[in-house]
Amino acid sequence: MAPKTERMTHLEFIQKAFDTLRKTDKAGNQYAGLHTVYSGFNEAFRKYFPSDDPIKVTARLKESGELNVRPCRGGAMIYMGEFTPAD
Repeated sequence: MAPKTERMTHLEFIQKAFDTLRKTDKAGNQYAGLHTVYSGFNEAFRKYFPSDDPIKVTARLKESGELNVRPCRGGAMIYMGEFTPAD
C-alpha cells in the first residue's frame, strides 16, 4: 500500500519556494526576498494550488504577519515575516 501524501499548506509551499527559487549574488549569498514573477513562484503556485490565486494568498499572509510583500517592477517581492527590508 502506498503511503498517503499530504498537501503542503500555503505557508509551507512558500517556505519551500524560498529554499529552491531564491537567487544568489556573485558572492554566493542568497537574496532575502523572492520575486514572484521572475523566479517562477506564481507559475509554480498556480500549478500546485490550481484553485487559489497567489496574489490573494500572499496578501492574506501579509495581513497575518507571516509574510512581507513589496510591489516592485514586474511583480512583487515577498519576504518571510521575520524579515522586513529597509526602504
